[in-house]
Parts: sequence; structure tokens; C-alpha cells
Amino acid sequence: MPYEPPTHTVERSLRATTGAKIVAGVDEVGRGAWAGPVTVCAAITGLRRPPEGLTDSKLLTVKRRTELAGTLRSWVSSYALGHASPEEIDALGMTAALRLAAERALGGLPVRPDAVILDGKHDYLGTPWKVRTVIKGDQSCVSVAAASVIAKVQRDKMMAELGIDHADFGFADNAGYPSPVHKAALEVRGPTPYHRLSWAYLDALPQWRHLKKVRSCTEGRVPEIEGQLGFDF
Repeated sequence: MPYEPPTHTVERSLRATTGAKIVAGVDEVGRGAWAGPVTVCAAITGLRRPPEGLTDSKLLTVKRRTELAGTLRSWVSSYALGHASPEEIDALGMTAALRLAAERALGGLPVRPDAVILDGKHDYLGTPWKVRTVIKGDQSCVSVAAASVIAKVQRDKMMAELGIDHADFGFADNAGYPSPVHKAALEVRGPTPYHRLSWAYLDALPQWRHLKKVRSCTEGRVPEIEGQLGFDF
């Protein structure tokens, strides 16, 4: 399917309106998965011409995405990854877990960005960061698209490795998302140590419902970001 390649329009706008010299694109992967971490990549690209075919990772084949991630790792000025574990997601909720993973990614960069472009409509970072949210930023902004591809490939690799000892769940193919294979394994075997135990899918599994965790803290300031799905959808 044809698509418009991403541009530096938002990056240039941020430089012009805020005086930012260093702009990082930030994207997440794994928000809607039932198992595994949520992963965030922060990428600084400058204003150079991007590699051919760069776009939202979800629009690319596995082969092309993997090839492109290899190119991007040496093409970007810098990048860093941050993760929030299933235990942290259960304890904090998704909004705070995303913030934690993003702060870890941004903190892993060799230089602190002056401004950040977040994919989507929710600013889950907040102060002290200068944030511009962009819906479908992973398709329209070069730095966010680069972060999208690197994050997706890295998390998929992690999930395949985690799935070696849990072959019935098919993590190498579904990356912890609720595929039919994953759902069937859950019904028979129950959650692995990598599952998010505060999520609604456990409500539909009577034999495993006793494992469900209830968060004792609330996030108050920021509404919870959607992403959790029940067993039937």
C-alpha cells in the first residue's frame, strides 16, 4: 500500500517555535500486549534525509522492518531504549509505566533533548519535558518513525527470547499480543511469569482468576491510557 514518507516538518517547527536544538522522537510498542514489557525508543535524527522506506513499523513486513532497523541504528545521531516490566505495569498502571520507560529511554541518550515528539494524542511524559504530541507521528515524523522501527524490532526479539521456555504461547510470532494461539495456551496453562496480571483477560479465565492483581495506587493527574483488552474482542 502506498504511503507518504515521513518528513522533518514537526522537528523544524519545534526548532523554530521553542528554540530547541536537539529534538528526540519517541514511540512505544507493547502497550496492548498481555505479556512482556512496554518498550520505548527515543531517537535523535537531526534533519538528514532518512533511509528509503522509513515509515511506521506496523506498515512494514518483518523482513523489511528488521533490515531497516539495522540501517537506522547506525544512521540516527543517537538512540536509546527504555522498558517497563510487567510487574511495573501491574503496580503503576500503563500511563505511569509508559512514562517510566520513556524517561529511561531519554535518560539513556548521550545528550538531553531540548524537546520531544511523542507519537499519539496523550502526553504521558509531562514536565519538565517540552513535549509535542502528534497523532500518527510514527508515519509523519522522521524521528518518531525511526524510534518506532527500532523499538518494534527490539521488543519482538526480546519476546521471542522470553518465549523459548513457553513455546505453547507463540511469543515469537505474537510478541505477547492476544493471538488465538496465545489465548488457547492461557486457558490451559495460565499466565507465565511474563504476563501482566492486573489486566482484564484474567476475568474470563475462572481457573486463573485468583492470580489477578489489583493496583493499590491511582495515578490521579493523568487519565489512564487505553490499551488493555479483555479476552473477547
